[in-house]
Amino acid sequence: MTTSTQDTTTDPRPAWFAALDWVTGLARAVPPERMADPTPCDGFDVRTLLAHLVTTLRRPAAMAAGTDPTAAPLVSEDVLDDPAGAYVREAATLRAAWSGDDGAALLGTVHRLPFGEVPARAALAVYLNETLVHGWDLAVATGQDPEADPELAGTALRTAQAFLPADRRGGPVPFAAVVEPAADAGPTERLANWSGRTSR
Repeated sequence: MTTSTQDTTTDPRPAWFAALDWVTGLARAVPPERMADPTPCDGFDVRTLLAHLVTTLRRPAAMAAGTDPTAAPLVSEDVLDDPAGAYVREAATLRAAWSGDDGAALLGTVHRLPFGEVPARAALAVYLNETLVHGWDLAVATGQDPEADPELAGTALRTAQAFLPADRRGGPVPFAAVVEPAADAGPTERLANWSGRTSR
């Protein structure tokens, strides 16, 4: 882990924390009988989607701890018995690790992640996108409100459009082609569409 000279004026943590809070609320409300239901995310039912969401917590947790973020598997199989509870607990721990001055000091560090070597500041923007898109997946699959705070989702959508162009899909970029949003799609659904999810 090294120190980056990247811009230090933008703090992605408040938006990321808000996304974690939104998905935490969704996870708390998942009925046990819905765990085997399909989701809009190919290859994941509700249970394995939640276990993947735990991985999206463990990677930035490893960044904060100075350990290898790539060691976390795609699906955290050790939490499959209670993936919703694991998400709630680990999201709270992760937020604490990235809060305050200690968390701010981490923003300029550089880490090797599955999508490349990037400053923590940029990595958290990626995890904001992933949290909101998978939150949308979870909400749609479990019959909950699939729209996060509009301003939060709009910010993530603008970032995704800037750094994940429509023509860079397939191969090493694990996103399907952009889906045309429905006329009444909210900003979170439009973010999901940009990540290749079909509208509801």
